[in-house]
Amino acid sequence: MAYSTEDLAIMDSIIARYPRSRSAIMPLLHFVQSRVGFVDGEGIELIAKLLTLETAEVSAVATFYTQYKRKPVGEYHVGVCTNTLCAVMGGDAIFAGLKAHLGLENDGVTADGKVSLEHIECNAACDYAPVVMANWEFYDNQTVQSSKDLVDSMRQGDPKPPTRGPNTLVTWKEASAVLAGINDGKAHEGIQAGEPSLLGLKISKEGKK
Repeated sequence: MAYSTEDLAIMDSIIARYPRSRSAIMPLLHFVQSRVGFVDGEGIELIAKLLTLETAEVSAVATFYTQYKRKPVGEYHVGVCTNTLCAVMGGDAIFAGLKAHLGLENDGVTADGKVSLEHIECNAACDYAPVVMANWEFYDNQTVQSSKDLVDSMRQGDPKPPTRGPNTLVTWKEASAVLAGINDGKAHEGIQAGEPSLLGLKISKEGKK
């Protein structure tokens, strides 16, 4: 794709945040995703040029972290935690149910481009197991049916709000822009930490009385 003058100015502003320019690789990759929907070769070459690096150095980062996708994903990218606790609490059943419901395998995308699906590792939300994420927002204490309802709402263009975090679910590209450091004004919306997450802190404080 052709990057506009505004896009290039934003990329320059991202680079300017860091004392060493190469530290901007990760947010710049997120910015490319916010424009293209995934990290493509053109984006990698542009980042390498802006940072005076070899394309292999940028590509190494893009292929190491799972948040960077090298092929198109859905407008709503759904990840089901299948790590130990979520799995035994129902994560495996949720993942199998969604694959059957959507007609997808792991890393598949629906024909309408609305939803993609992958199994993911621990999201550090074990107190809410089983957990589903969409565009990196939490959907806690899910069931097979609630997860099916969730992806159906996405395909209908009216996604259910996350359990915690912003009051509305942004698109994959919009989420990528936030990860690039572009403020969407939603950081303080909704519940930030629920009761299960705060229980340990509460017990600790009570023990000090």
